[in-house]
Amino acid sequence: MGDERQAARDGTPVQRLRLRFAKGEAIKYISHLDLARTWERAFRRAGLPLAHSQGFNPRPRWQLAAALPVGVTGQAETLDVWLTEAMAPAEAAARLRPCLPAGLEIGDVEEVDLRAPALETQMRAAGYRAVVRNEEPVEAVASRVRALLEAPSIPCQREHKGKLQTYDLRPLIQAVTVEAGPEGEHVLLMRLQASPEGAGRPDELLKALGLGLDRHTIERTNLWFEFDK
Repeated sequence: MGDERQAARDGTPVQRLRLRFAKGEAIKYISHLDLARTWERAFRRAGLPLAHSQGFNPRPRWQLAAALPVGVTGQAETLDVWLTEAMAPAEAAARLRPCLPAGLEIGDVEEVDLRAPALETQMRAAGYRAVVRNEEPVEAVASRVRALLEAPSIPCQREHKGKLQTYDLRPLIQAVTVEAGPEGEHVLLMRLQASPEGAGRPDELLKALGLGLDRHTIERTNLWFEFDK
């Protein structure tokens, strides 16, 4: 790519690449830890010159923007990876694609500033599309959505480290709309806060709407970052 940077002999990163990828139906039930292992295997098999962390147990330097809940697919997932030798983003993508399992697909790859803040600190919101199998008229669900958005607070409970914690879901909801899908289905579009200050979960929003027990699928469609402004 005409890049004159040399490989770092001491393992210092010389390049940071940002990958957008999709996690599809075939692997939607693997855990965040298993997804991380899958990426590390792919990086090794692709022969990418990964930088490693310092210390007693060095680890490959890469970072996901946000964990994806088990059972949720994603079309706008983002990760950064640090390399000790510069390469064209297109070459990195071409090397990785044959090393990925079914259900994991790479989209855009671009170079970003080595000194840019960590992705997780730049997260601001996430978009979700939920398809719910429900026999109610869409107007009834829309009425509950309006009531939810008008509520001053929505107390919820979430398990954290084996303990139930109470929190307010309402400040984490930025927007919700509902429309009729195919017969017996409703489509809900949600924009939820996803930042270091707190993150809303789509399954908990469905539960608050009385739809948590209905058959549904959820896909994360967008991630918004501070640098998108």
